[in-house]
Amino acid sequence: MQLHRNKRKSINPTRYIVLGFGAIILLGTLLLHLPISAQDGQMTPWLTCLFTATSATCVTGLVVHDTMQYWSEFGQAVILLLIQIGGMGVVTVAVAIFIFSGKRIGLKQRWVMQESISAPQVGGIIRMTGFILRTALAIEALGALLLAVRFCPQFGLWKGLWYAVFHAVSAFCNAGFDLMGSEVPYSSLTAYGADPLVCLTVAGLIIVGGIGFSTWQDVAGNGRRLRQYRLQSKLILLFTVLLLAGGTLYFGLYEFGLPQWEGLDSGERALAAFFQAVSPRTAGFNSVDLTQMSELGRMVTILLMLTGGSPGSTAGGFKTTTLAVLVLSAWAVFRRRSNAECFGRRLPDAVLRNASAIFWLYLTLFFLGGALICCIDGVPLLDALFESASAIGTVAVSYTHLTLPT
Repeated sequence: MQLHRNKRKSINPTRYIVLGFGAIILLGTLLLHLPISAQDGQMTPWLTCLFTATSATCVTGLVVHDTMQYWSEFGQAVILLLIQIGGMGVVTVAVAIFIFSGKRIGLKQRWVMQESISAPQVGGIIRMTGFILRTALAIEALGALLLAVRFCPQFGLWKGLWYAVFHAVSAFCNAGFDLMGSEVPYSSLTAYGADPLVCLTVAGLIIVGGIGFSTWQDVAGNGRRLRQYRLQSKLILLFTVLLLAGGTLYFGLYEFGLPQWEGLDSGERALAAFFQAVSPRTAGFNSVDLTQMSELGRMVTILLMLTGGSPGSTAGGFKTTTLAVLVLSAWAVFRRRSNAECFGRRLPDAVLRNASAIFWLYLTLFFLGGALICCIDGVPLLDALFESASAIGTVAVSYTHLTLPT
């Protein structure tokens, strides 16, 4: 037993995951640097290629050039492949290749896989990987089919299908890359703000991609039998609903009732409120012009961006489970209880310590990033914090589009 523990320590799955992401980013950078990747047929500067490849692989979505206007079909395909690998996880894709090639997967690879997708145990990890791949591809295909209903009549069959697939994968992986900038750069989905089919399909893909792979298994295996769900899945679903409901109520009842949004009717306001409650939690699409948003609306958006998605999902942020642990711990203090509890289970002290450490580290990086942007670039503090939250939460929405030196 001790030998196995020492061996597991020496493996250091984090190192494999980081190296895997680094290798994919480097490969993506090289491919984007090729003349065939740009619309003008010229080589793109290395820094721009590196930034774009990193943003795509880490499903961040921040860009220095509009994806549609700058990158060719080949470049867009490279970006889409990086998004898919980054969203599903480098290790997940690598293990999938091993599975399809018929090669034996050893204990070391299983441990790395467990760390990569935040699986509760090593046992059954290969079966879970197969479930993740099948489910993800099926959900993306369904999303692409629904989007194709709108895009194919508008753009033609092949271009419409490409748009549908690209946006379905980008939404499911919470990436925020879009191809809607042919007329207005960086317009995202603002042209479809009143279209329920596009907005609800994209929002649904974002939510499903952000709740986590292990939660999928609970939902698929237990259905409505909520008592049999793992505690983590219960917390994820509960706080996801609370965040969506709270965000929708704020944007619907206050933000989109302000004078600058008077052009929206009641249906458009409700659709925009729901979409804006969903997308900032690491996806980065927007169906309205965010520059018109009030300062309070931007602060609420920042909080949603920082929260992010759930463990083992395609989303970023400091995770809903971290927020849940902190809220439950605070509630226990207010009730003068010695331990935090949820669904009749006591939360171990180690979980609270980990959540607190992650929260404070995350918050420190957020404020430090905002301060640096404010001081170096002279950006107003709220805008700088917005950019910092967008980057650290891998969200992609931006008030000041980036310009990199050539």
